[in-house]
Amino acid sequence: MTNSPHIPKLTPELTSAAGLLAAFGASACCFGPLLLVTLGAGGIWAARLRALEAWTPIFMAATGLLLGAAFWRLYVSPRRCAPDDVCAAPAVLHRQRIVFWIVATLAAAMLLFPFFVPLFTE
Repeated sequence: MTNSPHIPKLTPELTSAAGLLAAFGASACCFGPLLLVTLGAGGIWAARLRALEAWTPIFMAATGLLLGAAFWRLYVSPRRCAPDDVCAAPAVLHRQRIVFWIVATLAAAMLLFPFFVPLFTE
């Protein structure tokens, strides 16, 4: 079975980036309006992002699945690289793991942000 040229291969980088984007979506209802108001954008933009609140559980699940897939590819799944490929170098794997943990930390902070919003608004 060969990969289609139109479907990207699920690499740790792709799944980590997608997980971070899903975390942005999950926190858009709460973190987005605060960020926009802080940057001086009007309240209309902030109010429109509240409509994403219903989608938060879906974005949270997507974040967990995508970051879980990236973790699996980096720590559990055996590497599938030719010996002369760049991905076979230990330094590349080390950098990918560092970036994964930075992304996972940012995603966790964004996912937990809605729980801390009441501390800032009261």
